[in-house]
Amino acid sequence: METEIEKSRSFIVVEIIEYVPNAVVIKTIIKKTSGNVSAVSFDSGENLTEKVSPFDTFIQIIEGKAEIWIDDLSQILETGESIIIPAHSRNSIKANERFKMISTIIKSGYD
Repeated sequence: METEIEKSRSFIVVEIIEYVPNAVVIKTIIKKTSGNVSAVSFDSGENLTEKVSPFDTFIQIIEGKAEIWIDDLSQILETGESIIIPAHSRNSIKANERFKMISTIIKSGYD
């Protein structure tokens, strides 16, 4: 079972997750019933298939470059850039080159 990052101890997000050949790796930073924060690494050519989430998702690229699709619109995000994927939007994430990101999902405030 995956555990959260140790609390009250500093860390560098980009260093807590590694690239794995031909894989998408997800490391949980915080997981609560009200939402979660994860660090995610994508090897080149990998992707997350299209989905629809009932919650807003905040994505921040912390290394490399990602292609984010939201309702048939493609956007390229580079290191330091962020985007909010709106709740109920079709979305997918593609790695034309390898990259790392932080994904934050907030589950409160929805009916």
